[in-house]
Amino acid sequence: MRIAVIGATGVVGGTILRVLEERNVRVGTLLAYASRDRADGVQFRGAKVPVAAATRERLIADRPDVAFFASGDDASAELARALVEAGAVVIDNSATFRMADDVPLVVPEVNPDAVREHHRIFPVANCTAIVLTVALAPIERAVGLRSVRVATYQAVSGAGRAGLDALAREEKGDKPDGTFAAPIYRNVVPQVGGYDGDGDTGEEKKVVAETRKMLGRPGLAMAATTVRVPVMRAHSEAVFFETKEPTTVAALHDALRDAPGVVLHERGIVTPREVEDTDQVHVARVRPETEDPTGTHFQMWVVGDQLRKGAATNAVQILELLLSRRILRQAQDDTVARHDVAGAAEAKNAAQPAPKGEPKQWIPTR
Repeated sequence: MRIAVIGATGVVGGTILRVLEERNVRVGTLLAYASRDRADGVQFRGAKVPVAAATRERLIADRPDVAFFASGDDASAELARALVEAGAVVIDNSATFRMADDVPLVVPEVNPDAVREHHRIFPVANCTAIVLTVALAPIERAVGLRSVRVATYQAVSGAGRAGLDALAREEKGDKPDGTFAAPIYRNVVPQVGGYDGDGDTGEEKKVVAETRKMLGRPGLAMAATTVRVPVMRAHSEAVFFETKEPTTVAALHDALRDAPGVVLHERGIVTPREVEDTDQVHVARVRPETEDPTGTHFQMWVVGDQLRKGAATNAVQILELLLSRRILRQAQDDTVARHDVAGAAEAKNAAQPAPKGEPKQWIPTR
């Protein structure tokens, strides 16, 4: 299997390479790309892999079976569909395709059945929404959700290498460089993304819209306030939720304890520093709201690594899901069939002499 990583030199791309190694994904050929050629390359399974500039022509010529995008929206918008047309399956960490009606937004622990055989583009959801949805899904399955309110405390890694570098420089005494809306060192910044006309930020709108899509609840009452904090790479979330059915903390614990991808802390706390470089979503401090006579209002604390479960690990888990359901094999078979048909037609056309005075017509292949 030929696997391409577009954005291999970035923090998410580098983490994808690491997760592919750790999870022993069978990679026949690794193809690494960035915005330009990089002489130093990247390391994968002890070997140096050259990094090429990610151009449409180069990517299509290299014919990957799977292409991970770990770059910006512009690269995905420009290149993803061309790769699909050339036969690749695309797993995209940008926001470009997340809310498209014909594209599934998959977290394997939450909604694996959203995948269909004809799907070829698989976005990785917003990192904050992934962490939130992994914790909410078992509650939705057990007793249903009527509403969700969340305040997030998001690590600087969510802004990529620029965010990590900005915090490191400010810790050394450098002036803020504008990466965040305000100084990040010894501060919290209640703005992640630009504002819309109603006062919400882009990040807040993503968290709401994507959580609804992944849970299959387009009408779920939701609100989010997203805050950037001087933490390296794990997001934290204070979640306030109302269930459809009356329930108890013990019943919620049962649902969370058995849920895939969740680590439940029935007592005590969990902090972002503790969960850095892990793949699970940690849930603690599940408790009822005081003086609630209905037994439907609860709170919990949720923490997950932004670079791993919020991005790279979820991307690799999508690949594993496609392999387990033979959807990737089907995509490869479809591509071979398409090339065979086009090649046969071209050969037939080439064998027939063109009429005098007219140029020979070639059937294009894609």
